[in-house]
Parts: sequence; C-alpha cells; structure tokens
Amino acid sequence: MSNIQQHIKQHDATYNISIQPPTSLSGNVEIPTSKSIANRSIVIDALSNNTSTFQGAANCDDVAVMLNGIKGETCELDIMASGTAMRFLTAYWSIQPNSTHILTGTERMKQRPIKVLVDSLRTLGADIEYMEKEGYPPLKINGKSLEGGMITMPADVSSQYVSALLMIAPLFTKGLTLTLKGTIASRSYIDLTIDIMTKYGAKVHWTDVDTIKVEPKRYEATQRMIENDWTSASYWYLHLALSDCQEAQITMQGLSESSKQGDSVVRYLFSLLGIKTAFIKETTNNNTTKMVLSKDKMKVSMLHYDFINAPDLAQTMVVACVAMGISFRFTGLSTLKIKETNRIAALQSELLKLGFVVNNDKSDELSWNGERCAVTSTDINTFEDHRMALAFSALTYLFPNITINAANVVSKSYPHFWSELEALGYLLNIKS
Repeated sequence: MSNIQQHIKQHDATYNISIQPPTSLSGNVEIPTSKSIANRSIVIDALSNNTSTFQGAANCDDVAVMLNGIKGETCELDIMASGTAMRFLTAYWSIQPNSTHILTGTERMKQRPIKVLVDSLRTLGADIEYMEKEGYPPLKINGKSLEGGMITMPADVSSQYVSALLMIAPLFTKGLTLTLKGTIASRSYIDLTIDIMTKYGAKVHWTDVDTIKVEPKRYEATQRMIENDWTSASYWYLHLALSDCQEAQITMQGLSESSKQGDSVVRYLFSLLGIKTAFIKETTNNNTTKMVLSKDKMKVSMLHYDFINAPDLAQTMVVACVAMGISFRFTGLSTLKIKETNRIAALQSELLKLGFVVNNDKSDELSWNGERCAVTSTDINTFEDHRMALAFSALTYLFPNITINAANVVSKSYPHFWSELEALGYLLNIKS
C-alpha cells in the first residue's frame, strides 16, 4: 500500500490534498477501464440474463452503483451522484414486469433533469411517477412489458437519455424507431452504445442522420474485455503538457488506437499543444500495445473547438490552455451545466481564484483572451465533481502546493489517481 493510500485510510471520507510537482516526469501509469463501456455492458448483460460475461470493469463509484442498482435487491435504490445510473436504471427498471423501485440520489442528483427520458418512456407506456419535483428524481418506477414503436426525442440535453432508451429497445415487442430532434449532443456516446449493442447481437443502425432503428431481437450473452478509459488518460496528457521537463514521458496500457470512445479525440487536441502520441506493439508481452506520450515543441497560440461530442474533456482543455497561455473559444458546452456540478460556473470561479478571467458570454461557450487578475487563493473547491479534482491537480506546475479540496471525489471514476501521482514523484500531503 502506498503512503498516500495509508494516509487516506487514516482520515475521514472527505479529505483535502496539497500537491508539489516532481523535478522530472517519466514512468508508467495505470488508468481505469472505461466506465462508459462498463456501465453499458452491465445493463446489456442484465437484459441478456447473464451478469458475468464481461471482464475488467472499473473499480470506481459509478460502476459499483450501477452493479448494485441492476440487482435491485431493495425497493429504494440510492444511486448517489451517478447520473449515468439514474438514466440507465430508469429505463432498465421500466421494462421489468412485476417490479417496483424508487430511484433516488444526492441533493445534486435531485436537481439534474430527467424529464426528457421519463416523457419518452411514458409515451411508450411506462409507469413512472415523480416523488418530489416534476421533471426530477426521485422516481417511482412500476415495471411492465412495453411494445415500443416510433417516437421522437429531444437530443440536445443528454446523449444518455438516448442510450438508455436504445439499450432496452431490443426487448420491445415492436422494436423502436427513434428520431432525434435538435442538435445531437455527444453523438459519439450514442455511437458507442450502438457499437456495444451490436456486439451483443442487437440489430440497430442509423437509418438517417437523425433516426435510429432497433429491431425486436433479444441480446445474446457474450464475453468481452473492457477497454481502458480515454477520459482518464486525458489528465496525463495535461500533466505532461504542463511539466517543465522536455524529456518527460508517460506510458499507458489498454487504450485502442481505433477506439470508439469519443474522448479518444484527446490525442488530436493535445497534439496541438505539443504532446505526441505513439502506439507501440510489445512483441515480448503477448503483442499488447502500449501508448507513449512525449513532448513536441510545436503548440498553437489560439484554440477554437466544439466539444459537443466530447464534453468531458472540456475541463482538461480549459485548464491546459490557461496554464499554457493559449487563448481559446470552446463551444458545445451546454451539457456541462447539468453534470455533477455546473461545470461552467465551477471552472470560472476556481480559475478566477488563480488569476484567470474566463468568460461565458454565451450559454454553451467558454472563452479566454489571456486576461489575468490577482491570485486570491490556491485552494480549489471540487463541488462534488471528480473531473474538477483531476483536471486542477495539474496546476501544481504553476502553483506548487495547490490544494484540492474534497479530493476523495476522484473515487467516482479514478480511485487510485493520487497513488499514481505519488508513484511518479509528486509530493502529496493530506490536509484535514
């Protein structure tokens, strides 16, 4: 057990961590498997009546919540802060005959909208009630068989609404023809869902740019490994980019060069910031492929990018750009307001403490023109959002001894992140 793990065990569930950077940066890091793939596989495995066919699921809060929720051993299922579980389990339990469950979560979860999904399921005949505020959890779900058919769903709020509906559609007696209305948010995640469904024998495909057809055909149990997580890899791109060491190098395993994960676009984004990505086949290790990150001198002076298909990379890229002095305008960020926290507001408030004035002139945009102000604090609040902690950790290169408050929040997706930093030579101090 590492020093940081020992210290964490001695503290309460909530702890703060101050970070000092290493003088050089080089080594191997272990990243978790993709919780996006794992959570979809958990649902589909359960729908195929086989709960033990995939290997390597991430050991993180989101996956643990999904595994417990899919068992449904109690009437009330507390999914805590997992938006994925709330959406996927709402759809899953709506088609389980002779079952009644209440889905609830944290106070923040009760502020995250679910009306689009509930309305769509109700249109198809589902029996779902709001227990408190209309349009928001907690929900009471009385499961029943559904026929399916044709339906139109707004697609500009969350792709998880779409994925939740698609995954249960093969069990509809008439299948499903789903037309998506408006700008499709995070289309890459919908494509990921379709890819996984297909691997389980479902017949599902796009019939038009905005329409998906799912045939009524039950899933086939299958065995598959879960690929590692590209979003988690993004934080190592960020640390490498901010490191002063020109010879810095980080190696990771388990990432596919042809990945279906939308956040694999991080390779391209950081190539613009001077980070090279190389995939190397290891003939001495069962022909596995390792990914090696290293530095390049080239970087852009300004970056414009639409994150509509990769919103979880926004915090990583905002932090990278301000730290490297790169002006930016990022669009397609509307879904950030309904994540674990309002990520747009959180980014603005915490970067302002550090002297960076980031603007939100339009509801789905963030921009920075290089404007600075006085530093007022290097204590970073995470607002119960794992990605705030993970992204801001790299700012230790600008602010040695930066403190990440409620650093335990990384358990949602990357429980051993602090141990990985310590193994690379970062000095971490647990603070009460």
